[in-house]
Amino acid sequence: MLDRLIIAAVQANPTVGAIARNEALARDRLREAAAAGADIALFTELFLTGYPPEDLTLKPAIWRDGKAAVERLALDTKNTCAALIGVIWPPAEPTGRPRNALAYLADGEIKGLAFKCDLPNYGVFDEKRVFEPGLGPAVFDFKGVKIGAPICEDIWSDKVCLDLKAHGAEMLLVPNGSPYRRTADDERQIVSRARVAETGLPMLYVNQVCGQDELVFDGGSFALNADGEFAMKLAMFEERLALTTWERGPDGWSCMDAPMEAWCAGAEEVYRAMTLGLRDYVTKSGFPGVLLGLSGGVDSAIVAVVAADALGPQNVRCFMLPSPYTSQDSLDDAADLAARIGVQLDEISIAPAMAAFTEMLKPVFGDRAPDLTEENIQARSRGLALMAISNKMGAMLLTTGNKSEMAVGYATLYGDMCGGYNVLKDLYKTDVYAVCEWRNANDPFGVAAEPIPLRILTKPPSAELRPDQKDQDSLPPYEVLDAILHGLVEEEATLDEIVARGFEAATVERVQRLLYGSEYKRRQAPPGVKIGARAFGRDRRYPIVNGFRDRVGEG
Repeated sequence: MLDRLIIAAVQANPTVGAIARNEALARDRLREAAAAGADIALFTELFLTGYPPEDLTLKPAIWRDGKAAVERLALDTKNTCAALIGVIWPPAEPTGRPRNALAYLADGEIKGLAFKCDLPNYGVFDEKRVFEPGLGPAVFDFKGVKIGAPICEDIWSDKVCLDLKAHGAEMLLVPNGSPYRRTADDERQIVSRARVAETGLPMLYVNQVCGQDELVFDGGSFALNADGEFAMKLAMFEERLALTTWERGPDGWSCMDAPMEAWCAGAEEVYRAMTLGLRDYVTKSGFPGVLLGLSGGVDSAIVAVVAADALGPQNVRCFMLPSPYTSQDSLDDAADLAARIGVQLDEISIAPAMAAFTEMLKPVFGDRAPDLTEENIQARSRGLALMAISNKMGAMLLTTGNKSEMAVGYATLYGDMCGGYNVLKDLYKTDVYAVCEWRNANDPFGVAAEPIPLRILTKPPSAELRPDQKDQDSLPPYEVLDAILHGLVEEEATLDEIVARGFEAATVERVQRLLYGSEYKRRQAPPGVKIGARAFGRDRRYPIVNGFRDRVGEG
Protein backbone atom coordinates (compact mmCIF):
# COMPACT_ATOMS: atom_id res chain seq x y z
CA MET A 1 0.00 0.00 0.00
CA LEU A 2 1.33 3.44 -0.98
CA ASP A 3 2.09 6.01 1.70
CA ARG A 4 3.13 8.75 -0.73
CA LEU A 5 1.37 9.92 -3.87
CA ILE A 6 2.18 12.68 -6.38
CA ILE A 7 -0.87 14.01 -8.19
CA ALA A 8 -0.61 16.47 -11.08
CA ALA A 9 -3.37 19.08 -11.21
CA VAL A 10 -3.92 19.85 -14.91
CA GLN A 11 -5.50 23.32 -15.18
CA ALA A 12 -5.63 23.61 -18.97
CA ASN A 13 -7.60 25.14 -21.85
CA PRO A 14 -9.64 22.65 -23.93
CA THR A 15 -11.88 23.61 -26.86
CA VAL A 16 -15.48 22.42 -27.12
CA GLY A 17 -15.86 19.84 -29.88
CA ALA A 18 -12.17 19.80 -30.86
CA ILE A 19 -11.54 16.25 -29.70
CA ALA A 20 -8.30 15.74 -31.67
CA ARG A 21 -6.87 19.01 -30.34
CA ASN A 22 -7.95 18.20 -26.78
CA GLU A 23 -6.50 14.70 -27.04
CA ALA A 24 -3.17 16.13 -28.20
CA LEU A 25 -3.22 18.65 -25.35
CA ALA A 26 -4.02 15.88 -22.85
CA ARG A 27 -1.20 13.72 -24.21
CA ASP A 28 1.28 16.61 -23.86
CA ARG A 29 0.19 17.32 -20.29
CA LEU A 30 0.26 13.64 -19.40
CA ARG A 31 3.84 13.39 -20.64
CA GLU A 32 4.83 16.50 -18.70
CA ALA A 33 3.25 15.08 -15.56
CA ALA A 34 5.00 11.75 -15.99
CA ALA A 35 8.35 13.42 -16.65
CA ALA A 36 7.94 15.46 -13.47
CA GLY A 37 7.35 12.30 -11.43
CA ALA A 38 3.56 12.32 -11.05
CA ASP A 39 1.70 9.12 -10.24
CA ILE A 40 -1.71 10.41 -11.42
CA ALA A 41 -2.78 13.38 -13.55
CA LEU A 42 -6.19 14.87 -12.77
CA PHE A 43 -7.82 16.61 -15.76
CA THR A 44 -11.02 18.65 -15.76
CA GLU A 45 -14.67 17.82 -16.47
CA LEU A 46 -15.34 16.60 -20.03
CA PHE A 47 -11.79 17.61 -20.98
CA LEU A 48 -11.69 15.59 -24.20
CA THR A 49 -15.00 16.88 -25.55
CA GLY A 50 -14.81 20.33 -23.98
CA TYR A 51 -17.24 21.88 -21.52
CA PRO A 52 -20.06 22.76 -21.85
CA PRO A 53 -20.87 20.80 -25.02
CA GLU A 54 -24.58 21.73 -24.95
CA ASP A 55 -26.46 19.91 -27.73
CA LEU A 56 -23.27 18.47 -29.20
CA THR A 57 -23.89 15.97 -26.40
CA LEU A 58 -26.73 14.47 -28.43
CA LYS A 59 -24.58 13.60 -31.48
CA PRO A 60 -23.57 9.91 -31.60
CA ALA A 61 -20.44 10.90 -33.56
CA ILE A 62 -19.07 12.80 -30.56
CA TRP A 63 -19.64 9.78 -28.31
CA ARG A 64 -17.69 7.64 -30.76
CA ASP A 65 -14.80 10.06 -31.17
CA GLY A 66 -14.53 10.77 -27.46
CA LYS A 67 -14.50 7.08 -26.54
CA ALA A 68 -11.83 6.40 -29.17
CA ALA A 69 -9.68 9.23 -27.80
CA VAL A 70 -9.94 7.77 -24.30
CA GLU A 71 -8.89 4.37 -25.59
CA ARG A 72 -5.83 5.85 -27.32
CA LEU A 73 -4.84 7.85 -24.24
CA ALA A 74 -5.18 4.76 -22.09
CA LEU A 75 -2.36 3.14 -24.07
CA ASP A 76 -0.10 6.06 -23.08
CA THR A 77 -0.46 5.17 -19.40
CA LYS A 78 1.33 1.83 -19.70
CA ASN A 79 4.28 1.83 -17.26
CA THR A 80 3.88 5.56 -16.60
CA CYS A 81 1.54 8.18 -15.10
CA ALA A 82 -2.14 7.26 -14.63
CA ALA A 83 -4.90 9.73 -15.55
CA LEU A 84 -8.40 10.77 -14.59
CA ILE A 85 -9.95 12.54 -17.58
CA GLY A 86 -13.45 13.68 -18.52
CA VAL A 87 -15.37 12.66 -21.65
CA ILE A 88 -18.92 12.18 -22.94
CA TRP A 89 -19.64 8.45 -22.71
CA PRO A 90 -22.14 6.58 -24.90
CA PRO A 91 -25.55 5.62 -23.47
CA ALA A 92 -25.88 2.40 -21.53
CA GLU A 93 -28.99 1.52 -23.57
CA PRO A 94 -29.67 2.18 -27.27
CA THR A 95 -32.52 4.56 -26.43
CA GLY A 96 -30.75 6.21 -23.50
CA ARG A 97 -28.87 9.46 -23.17
CA PRO A 98 -25.07 9.77 -22.95
CA ARG A 99 -23.29 10.32 -19.64
CA ASN A 100 -20.90 12.89 -18.24
CA ALA A 101 -18.02 10.57 -17.43
CA LEU A 102 -14.60 10.52 -15.81
CA ALA A 103 -12.34 7.78 -17.14
CA TYR A 104 -9.64 6.21 -14.95
CA LEU A 105 -6.69 5.25 -17.17
CA ALA A 106 -3.76 3.19 -15.87
CA ASP A 107 -1.44 0.40 -16.96
CA GLY A 108 -2.39 0.91 -20.60
CA GLU A 109 -6.12 0.40 -20.22
CA ILE A 110 -9.39 1.95 -19.05
CA LYS A 111 -9.56 0.80 -15.44
CA GLY A 112 -12.90 2.35 -14.58
CA LEU A 113 -15.53 5.03 -15.21
CA ALA A 114 -17.35 7.39 -12.89
CA PHE A 115 -20.55 9.10 -14.04
CA LYS A 116 -21.77 12.48 -12.83
CA CYS A 117 -24.73 11.91 -10.54
CA ASP A 118 -26.05 15.39 -9.74
CA LEU A 119 -26.79 17.13 -13.05
CA PRO A 120 -27.17 20.93 -12.74
CA ASN A 121 -30.28 22.45 -14.25
CA TYR A 122 -30.19 26.17 -13.37
CA GLY A 123 -28.61 29.37 -14.65
CA VAL A 124 -26.43 28.53 -17.63
CA PHE A 125 -26.76 24.77 -17.08
CA ASP A 126 -29.31 22.35 -18.54
CA GLU A 127 -27.52 19.01 -18.18
CA LYS A 128 -30.64 17.09 -17.18
CA ARG A 129 -31.91 17.58 -20.73
CA VAL A 130 -28.89 16.02 -22.44
CA PHE A 131 -27.25 13.62 -19.93
CA GLU A 132 -28.28 10.50 -18.08
CA PRO A 133 -27.25 10.80 -14.40
CA GLY A 134 -24.96 8.31 -12.76
CA LEU A 135 -26.74 6.04 -10.30
CA GLY A 136 -24.07 5.76 -7.64
CA PRO A 137 -20.49 6.42 -6.62
CA ALA A 138 -17.40 4.98 -8.25
CA VAL A 139 -14.27 4.53 -6.16
CA PHE A 140 -11.05 3.93 -8.09
CA ASP A 141 -8.24 1.81 -6.71
CA PHE A 142 -4.79 3.15 -7.50
CA LYS A 143 -2.21 0.72 -6.10
CA GLY A 144 -4.26 0.22 -2.98
CA VAL A 145 -5.31 3.86 -2.55
CA LYS A 146 -9.09 4.35 -2.74
CA ILE A 147 -9.91 7.49 -4.72
CA GLY A 148 -13.34 9.08 -4.81
CA ALA A 149 -14.00 11.19 -7.90
CA PRO A 150 -17.16 13.31 -7.65
CA ILE A 151 -17.65 15.41 -10.81
CA CYS A 152 -18.20 19.16 -10.34
CA GLU A 153 -21.87 19.53 -9.27
CA ASP A 154 -21.59 16.28 -7.31
CA ILE A 155 -19.92 18.21 -4.47
CA TRP A 156 -22.63 20.90 -4.27
CA SER A 157 -24.72 18.66 -2.02
CA ASP A 158 -23.56 16.11 0.52
CA LYS A 159 -24.93 12.84 -0.86
CA VAL A 160 -22.31 11.81 -3.43
CA CYS A 161 -19.31 12.58 -1.25
CA LEU A 162 -20.81 10.80 1.76
CA ASP A 163 -21.54 7.78 -0.45
CA LEU A 164 -17.93 7.80 -1.66
CA LYS A 165 -16.73 7.91 1.94
CA ALA A 166 -19.02 4.99 2.79
CA HIS A 167 -17.53 3.01 -0.11
CA GLY A 168 -14.03 3.45 1.25
CA ALA A 169 -12.73 6.59 -0.48
CA GLU A 170 -9.61 8.02 1.18
CA MET A 171 -9.46 11.30 -0.75
CA LEU A 172 -11.63 13.28 -3.15
CA LEU A 173 -10.27 14.23 -6.59
CA VAL A 174 -12.77 16.58 -8.20
CA PRO A 175 -12.72 17.51 -11.93
CA ASN A 176 -14.61 20.72 -12.64
CA GLY A 177 -16.07 22.87 -15.38
CA SER A 178 -17.12 25.69 -13.06
CA PRO A 179 -17.71 28.99 -14.90
CA TYR A 180 -16.57 32.33 -13.59
CA ARG A 181 -18.85 34.78 -11.86
CA ARG A 182 -17.88 37.36 -9.29
CA THR A 183 -18.85 35.23 -6.32
CA ALA A 184 -17.67 31.86 -7.69
CA ASP A 185 -14.40 31.46 -5.78
CA ASP A 186 -16.06 32.16 -2.41
CA GLU A 187 -18.94 29.81 -3.19
CA ARG A 188 -16.59 27.00 -4.27
CA GLN A 189 -14.59 27.32 -1.07
CA ILE A 190 -17.69 27.20 1.13
CA VAL A 191 -19.06 24.12 -0.65
CA SER A 192 -15.73 22.31 -0.74
CA ARG A 193 -15.00 22.95 2.92
CA ALA A 194 -18.44 21.62 3.80
CA ARG A 195 -17.76 18.34 1.95
CA VAL A 196 -14.34 18.01 3.56
CA ALA A 197 -15.82 18.60 7.01
CA GLU A 198 -18.63 16.07 6.46
CA THR A 199 -16.41 13.30 5.11
CA GLY A 200 -13.14 14.00 6.90
CA LEU A 201 -11.43 13.53 3.52
CA PRO A 202 -8.96 15.90 1.82
CA MET A 203 -9.87 17.29 -1.59
CA LEU A 204 -8.06 18.25 -4.81
CA TYR A 205 -10.31 20.54 -6.88
CA VAL A 206 -9.17 21.18 -10.48
CA ASN A 207 -11.02 23.62 -12.73
CA GLN A 208 -10.57 24.34 -16.43
CA VAL A 209 -9.38 27.75 -17.63
CA CYS A 210 -10.79 29.01 -20.94
CA GLY A 211 -13.35 31.14 -22.67
CA GLN A 212 -16.31 29.36 -24.25
CA ASP A 213 -18.89 31.55 -25.96
CA GLU A 214 -20.31 33.71 -23.16
CA LEU A 215 -18.72 31.73 -20.34
CA VAL A 216 -15.25 32.12 -18.90
CA PHE A 217 -13.68 29.39 -16.78
CA ASP A 218 -11.21 30.91 -14.38
CA GLY A 219 -9.12 28.02 -13.14
CA GLY A 220 -8.37 28.85 -9.52
CA SER A 221 -7.78 25.17 -8.69
CA PHE A 222 -7.04 24.32 -5.07
CA ALA A 223 -6.42 21.58 -2.53
CA LEU A 224 -7.87 21.31 0.98
CA ASN A 225 -6.54 19.11 3.72
CA ALA A 226 -8.95 17.32 6.03
CA ASP A 227 -8.92 20.28 8.42
CA GLY A 228 -10.34 22.49 5.67
CA GLU A 229 -7.17 24.55 5.25
CA PHE A 230 -5.71 25.34 1.84
CA ALA A 231 -2.78 23.19 0.77
CA MET A 232 -2.67 24.51 -2.82
CA LYS A 233 -3.91 27.46 -4.87
CA LEU A 234 -3.31 27.86 -8.61
CA ALA A 235 -3.52 31.20 -10.38
CA MET A 236 -6.81 32.32 -11.90
CA PHE A 237 -7.19 32.78 -15.68
CA GLU A 238 -3.87 31.05 -16.46
CA GLU A 239 -2.95 27.50 -17.44
CA ARG A 240 -0.99 25.45 -14.94
CA LEU A 241 0.36 21.94 -14.45
CA ALA A 242 1.10 21.64 -10.74
CA LEU A 243 2.46 18.73 -8.72
CA THR A 244 0.88 18.02 -5.37
CA THR A 245 2.61 15.65 -2.96
CA TRP A 246 0.36 13.63 -0.65
CA GLU A 247 1.39 11.49 2.31
CA ARG A 248 -0.55 9.00 4.39
CA GLY A 249 -0.45 9.55 8.16
CA PRO A 250 -2.27 8.08 11.15
CA ASP A 251 -5.34 10.20 10.37
CA GLY A 252 -5.33 9.70 6.61
CA TRP A 253 -3.92 11.57 3.62
CA SER A 254 -2.55 15.11 3.64
CA CYS A 255 -1.16 17.35 0.94
CA MET A 256 2.37 18.13 2.11
CA ASP A 257 3.73 20.13 -0.81
CA ALA A 258 2.02 22.12 -3.58
CA PRO A 259 2.14 25.61 -5.12
CA MET A 260 0.39 28.44 -3.31
CA GLU A 261 -0.36 31.25 -5.78
CA ALA A 262 -2.27 34.46 -5.12
CA TRP A 263 -5.79 34.86 -6.47
CA CYS A 264 -6.90 38.12 -8.02
CA ALA A 265 -10.05 39.90 -6.88
CA GLY A 266 -12.31 42.85 -7.57
CA ALA A 267 -11.81 44.84 -10.77
CA GLU A 268 -8.68 42.85 -11.67
CA GLU A 269 -10.66 39.61 -11.62
CA VAL A 270 -13.32 41.14 -13.89
CA TYR A 271 -10.71 42.54 -16.27
CA ARG A 272 -8.90 39.22 -16.61
CA ALA A 273 -12.20 37.45 -17.27
CA MET A 274 -12.98 39.95 -20.05
CA THR A 275 -9.55 39.49 -21.59
CA LEU A 276 -9.57 35.68 -21.52
CA GLY A 277 -13.14 35.54 -22.82
CA LEU A 278 -12.33 37.75 -25.80
CA ARG A 279 -9.01 36.07 -26.59
CA ASP A 280 -10.48 32.57 -26.71
CA TYR A 281 -13.60 33.62 -28.58
CA VAL A 282 -11.59 35.30 -31.34
CA THR A 283 -8.77 32.78 -31.64
CA LYS A 284 -10.87 29.62 -31.31
CA SER A 285 -13.30 31.00 -33.90
CA GLY A 286 -10.42 31.56 -36.32
CA PHE A 287 -10.61 35.34 -36.73
CA PRO A 288 -7.29 37.06 -37.57
CA GLY A 289 -8.10 40.04 -35.37
CA VAL A 290 -10.78 42.55 -34.40
CA LEU A 291 -11.94 46.04 -35.24
CA LEU A 292 -14.20 48.50 -33.46
CA GLY A 293 -15.56 52.01 -33.60
CA LEU A 294 -13.71 54.31 -31.22
CA SER A 295 -15.96 57.18 -30.14
CA GLY A 296 -13.84 59.01 -27.60
CA GLY A 297 -16.11 57.67 -24.83
CA VAL A 298 -15.37 55.36 -21.95
CA ASP A 299 -17.06 52.19 -23.26
CA SER A 300 -15.25 51.96 -26.59
CA ALA A 301 -12.04 53.02 -24.85
CA ILE A 302 -11.97 50.07 -22.45
CA VAL A 303 -13.04 47.64 -25.21
CA ALA A 304 -10.06 48.79 -27.31
CA VAL A 305 -7.71 48.34 -24.35
CA VAL A 306 -9.07 44.86 -23.57
CA ALA A 307 -8.67 43.89 -27.22
CA ALA A 308 -5.07 45.13 -27.33
CA ASP A 309 -4.26 43.25 -24.13
CA ALA A 310 -6.01 40.08 -25.28
CA LEU A 311 -4.83 39.91 -28.89
CA GLY A 312 -1.90 42.30 -29.21
CA PRO A 313 -2.20 45.85 -30.60
CA GLN A 314 -1.16 44.63 -34.05
CA ASN A 315 -4.38 42.61 -34.26
CA VAL A 316 -6.70 45.49 -33.34
CA ARG A 317 -7.86 48.24 -35.69
CA CYS A 318 -10.00 51.19 -34.64
CA PHE A 319 -12.16 53.58 -36.61
CA MET A 320 -13.44 57.02 -35.67
CA LEU A 321 -16.69 57.73 -37.54
CA PRO A 322 -17.54 61.35 -36.76
CA SER A 323 -20.80 63.11 -37.54
CA PRO A 324 -21.41 66.86 -37.46
CA TYR A 325 -22.26 66.43 -33.75
CA THR A 326 -18.95 64.79 -32.80
CA SER A 327 -16.92 67.10 -30.55
CA GLN A 328 -13.28 67.92 -31.07
CA ASP A 329 -12.61 66.56 -27.59
CA SER A 330 -13.92 63.16 -28.71
CA LEU A 331 -11.73 63.20 -31.81
CA ASP A 332 -8.68 64.12 -29.74
CA ASP A 333 -9.43 61.61 -26.98
CA ALA A 334 -9.85 58.75 -29.44
CA ALA A 335 -6.56 59.62 -31.13
CA ASP A 336 -4.81 59.89 -27.76
CA LEU A 337 -6.04 56.49 -26.62
CA ALA A 338 -5.13 54.78 -29.90
CA ALA A 339 -1.60 56.21 -29.69
CA ARG A 340 -1.20 55.07 -26.07
CA ILE A 341 -2.11 51.44 -26.81
CA GLY A 342 -0.43 51.34 -30.21
CA VAL A 343 -3.39 50.49 -32.42
CA GLN A 344 -4.13 51.83 -35.88
CA LEU A 345 -6.87 54.48 -35.96
CA ASP A 346 -8.58 55.58 -39.17
CA GLU A 347 -11.24 58.26 -39.59
CA ILE A 348 -14.31 57.89 -41.81
CA SER A 349 -16.93 60.64 -41.73
CA ILE A 350 -20.55 59.49 -41.78
CA ALA A 351 -21.78 62.93 -42.90
CA PRO A 352 -22.16 61.79 -46.54
CA ALA A 353 -24.23 58.79 -45.44
CA MET A 354 -26.43 61.01 -43.27
CA ALA A 355 -27.02 63.36 -46.21
CA ALA A 356 -27.76 60.47 -48.55
CA PHE A 357 -30.32 58.95 -46.19
CA THR A 358 -31.95 62.34 -45.62
CA GLU A 359 -32.37 62.82 -49.35
CA MET A 360 -33.44 59.24 -49.98
CA LEU A 361 -36.11 59.27 -47.24
CA LYS A 362 -37.39 62.80 -47.81
CA PRO A 363 -40.30 61.72 -50.05
CA VAL A 364 -41.55 59.46 -47.24
CA PHE A 365 -40.66 61.60 -44.20
CA GLY A 366 -42.00 64.80 -45.75
CA ASP A 367 -41.98 67.75 -43.34
CA ARG A 368 -41.84 65.71 -40.16
CA ALA A 369 -39.40 67.20 -37.66
CA PRO A 370 -36.11 65.41 -36.94
CA ASP A 371 -36.31 63.09 -33.91
CA LEU A 372 -34.89 59.78 -32.68
CA THR A 373 -35.14 58.45 -36.23
CA GLU A 374 -32.31 60.67 -37.44
CA GLU A 375 -30.21 59.75 -34.39
CA ASN A 376 -30.66 56.07 -35.21
CA ILE A 377 -29.68 56.70 -38.82
CA GLN A 378 -26.33 57.97 -37.54
CA ALA A 379 -25.79 54.85 -35.42
CA ARG A 380 -26.84 52.58 -38.29
CA SER A 381 -24.56 54.41 -40.73
CA ARG A 382 -21.67 53.65 -38.40
CA GLY A 383 -22.78 50.05 -38.03
CA LEU A 384 -23.07 49.59 -41.77
CA ALA A 385 -19.60 51.04 -42.36
CA LEU A 386 -17.97 48.92 -39.66
CA MET A 387 -19.67 45.72 -40.82
CA ALA A 388 -18.53 46.45 -44.39
CA ILE A 389 -14.94 46.82 -43.20
CA SER A 390 -15.28 43.60 -41.18
CA ASN A 391 -16.55 41.76 -44.27
CA LYS A 392 -13.77 43.12 -46.46
CA MET A 393 -10.88 42.55 -44.04
CA GLY A 394 -12.07 39.43 -42.22
CA ALA A 395 -11.60 40.88 -38.75
CA MET A 396 -14.43 40.51 -36.24
CA LEU A 397 -16.32 43.65 -35.23
CA LEU A 398 -16.57 44.24 -31.49
CA THR A 399 -19.58 46.02 -30.08
CA THR A 400 -19.23 48.30 -27.08
CA GLY A 401 -22.58 48.63 -25.26
CA ASN A 402 -22.64 48.04 -21.50
CA LYS A 403 -25.27 46.23 -19.41
CA SER A 404 -26.92 49.45 -18.22
CA GLU A 405 -27.58 50.51 -21.80
CA MET A 406 -28.73 47.07 -22.92
CA ALA A 407 -31.03 46.79 -19.91
CA VAL A 408 -33.01 49.91 -20.77
CA GLY A 409 -32.69 49.80 -24.55
CA TYR A 410 -30.30 52.75 -24.82
CA ALA A 411 -28.80 51.19 -27.95
CA THR A 412 -29.67 51.05 -31.64
CA LEU A 413 -30.49 47.77 -33.34
CA TYR A 414 -28.31 47.31 -36.45
CA GLY A 415 -26.33 50.35 -35.33
CA ASP A 416 -24.12 50.44 -32.25
CA MET A 417 -25.36 46.90 -31.46
CA CYS A 418 -23.62 45.54 -34.59
CA GLY A 419 -20.78 43.16 -33.89
CA GLY A 420 -19.70 39.62 -33.13
CA TYR A 421 -18.79 39.90 -29.45
CA ASN A 422 -19.16 42.28 -26.52
CA VAL A 423 -16.84 42.19 -23.53
CA LEU A 424 -19.01 44.78 -21.72
CA LYS A 425 -22.28 42.89 -22.08
CA ASP A 426 -22.50 42.01 -18.36
CA LEU A 427 -20.88 45.15 -16.93
CA TYR A 428 -23.01 47.99 -15.66
CA LYS A 429 -21.75 51.49 -16.45
CA THR A 430 -20.43 51.96 -12.90
CA ASP A 431 -18.51 48.68 -13.29
CA VAL A 432 -17.00 49.99 -16.53
CA TYR A 433 -15.52 52.97 -14.70
CA ALA A 434 -14.14 50.74 -11.93
CA VAL A 435 -12.43 48.47 -14.47
CA CYS A 436 -11.00 51.49 -16.31
CA GLU A 437 -9.54 52.86 -13.11
CA TRP A 438 -7.92 49.51 -12.28
CA ARG A 439 -6.46 49.15 -15.77
CA ASN A 440 -5.07 52.68 -15.73
CA ALA A 441 -3.23 51.82 -12.51
CA ASN A 442 -2.00 48.41 -13.75
CA ASP A 443 -0.46 46.99 -16.92
CA PRO A 444 -1.01 43.23 -16.57
CA PHE A 445 0.07 42.25 -20.08
CA GLY A 446 2.80 44.82 -20.70
CA VAL A 447 0.90 46.56 -23.51
CA ALA A 448 0.46 50.11 -22.22
CA ALA A 449 0.69 51.94 -18.91
CA GLU A 450 -2.21 54.32 -18.12
CA PRO A 451 -3.88 53.73 -21.50
CA ILE A 452 -7.11 55.70 -20.98
CA PRO A 453 -6.85 59.51 -21.11
CA LEU A 454 -8.19 61.17 -17.97
CA ARG A 455 -10.71 63.28 -19.87
CA ILE A 456 -12.46 60.12 -21.14
CA LEU A 457 -13.04 59.11 -17.53
CA THR A 458 -14.23 62.51 -16.32
CA LYS A 459 -16.41 63.95 -19.07
CA PRO A 460 -20.19 63.31 -18.98
CA PRO A 461 -21.16 60.27 -21.11
CA SER A 462 -22.80 61.18 -24.40
CA ALA A 463 -23.86 59.40 -27.58
CA GLU A 464 -23.26 62.70 -29.46
CA LEU A 465 -26.20 62.17 -31.80
CA ARG A 466 -27.56 65.70 -31.38
CA PRO A 467 -26.18 69.01 -30.10
CA ASP A 468 -25.06 69.02 -26.43
CA GLN A 469 -26.55 65.55 -25.81
CA LYS A 470 -25.81 63.80 -22.50
CA ASP A 471 -26.83 60.27 -21.45
CA GLN A 472 -28.49 61.62 -18.33
CA ASP A 473 -30.85 63.76 -20.41
CA SER A 474 -32.64 60.45 -21.07
CA LEU A 475 -31.60 58.24 -18.16
CA PRO A 476 -31.27 58.56 -14.38
CA PRO A 477 -27.70 59.07 -13.12
CA TYR A 478 -25.82 55.81 -13.64
CA GLU A 479 -25.23 55.21 -9.95
CA VAL A 480 -29.03 55.36 -9.48
CA LEU A 481 -29.87 53.42 -12.64
CA ASP A 482 -27.38 50.65 -11.90
CA ALA A 483 -28.58 50.18 -8.33
CA ILE A 484 -32.20 49.89 -9.50
CA LEU A 485 -31.23 47.51 -12.30
CA HIS A 486 -29.24 45.34 -9.92
CA GLY A 487 -32.34 44.97 -7.79
CA LEU A 488 -34.55 44.15 -10.77
CA VAL A 489 -32.16 41.86 -12.65
CA GLU A 490 -29.78 40.18 -10.21
CA GLU A 491 -32.14 40.07 -7.22
CA GLU A 492 -35.62 39.91 -8.82
CA ALA A 493 -36.62 42.38 -6.09
CA THR A 494 -40.10 43.88 -5.98
CA LEU A 495 -40.55 47.55 -6.76
CA ASP A 496 -41.57 48.17 -3.15
CA GLU A 497 -38.31 46.63 -1.94
CA ILE A 498 -36.30 48.86 -4.27
CA VAL A 499 -38.25 52.00 -3.35
CA ALA A 500 -37.63 51.18 0.32
CA ARG A 501 -33.92 51.58 -0.40
CA GLY A 502 -34.48 55.26 -1.07
CA PHE A 503 -35.28 55.46 -4.79
CA GLU A 504 -38.16 57.46 -6.25
CA ALA A 505 -41.16 55.32 -7.10
CA ALA A 506 -41.67 56.93 -10.51
CA THR A 507 -38.02 56.32 -11.44
CA VAL A 508 -38.17 52.67 -10.37
CA GLU A 509 -41.37 52.08 -12.34
CA ARG A 510 -39.87 53.77 -15.40
CA VAL A 511 -36.71 51.65 -15.26
CA GLN A 512 -38.83 48.49 -14.99
CA ARG A 513 -40.85 49.58 -18.03
CA LEU A 514 -37.69 50.21 -20.04
CA LEU A 515 -36.17 46.90 -18.93
CA TYR A 516 -39.14 44.78 -19.98
CA GLY A 517 -39.71 46.75 -23.17
CA SER A 518 -36.16 46.17 -24.40
CA GLU A 519 -36.13 42.37 -24.31
CA TYR A 520 -36.53 42.19 -28.10
CA LYS A 521 -33.29 44.14 -28.52
CA ARG A 522 -31.34 41.94 -26.14
CA ARG A 523 -32.44 38.82 -28.04
CA GLN A 524 -30.65 40.26 -31.08
CA ALA A 525 -27.50 41.36 -29.25
CA PRO A 526 -24.13 39.62 -29.76
CA PRO A 527 -22.74 37.30 -27.09
CA GLY A 528 -20.47 38.63 -24.39
CA VAL A 529 -18.58 37.69 -21.25
CA LYS A 530 -20.65 36.59 -18.25
CA ILE A 531 -19.42 38.46 -15.15
CA GLY A 532 -22.23 38.53 -12.60
CA ALA A 533 -24.85 36.20 -11.25
CA ARG A 534 -27.47 36.87 -13.94
CA ALA A 535 -26.21 37.85 -17.35
CA PHE A 536 -28.76 38.60 -20.05
CA GLY A 537 -29.24 35.42 -22.07
CA ARG A 538 -29.29 31.92 -20.64
CA ASP A 539 -29.13 33.22 -17.06
CA ARG A 540 -32.22 35.39 -17.45
CA ARG A 541 -34.81 34.08 -19.89
CA TYR A 542 -37.70 36.52 -20.06
CA PRO A 543 -40.44 36.45 -22.72
CA ILE A 544 -40.25 39.16 -25.36
CA VAL A 545 -44.02 39.68 -25.28
CA ASN A 546 -44.64 40.26 -21.59
CA GLY A 547 -47.72 41.92 -20.12
CA PHE A 548 -46.60 41.68 -16.49
CA ARG A 549 -45.65 44.84 -14.59
CA ASP A 550 -44.97 45.10 -10.90
CA ARG A 551 -46.34 48.27 -9.29
CA VAL A 552 -45.28 50.28 -6.29
CA GLY A 553 -47.64 49.79 -3.38
CA GLU A 554 -49.06 46.53 -4.70
CA GLY A 555 -46.30 44.18 -3.55
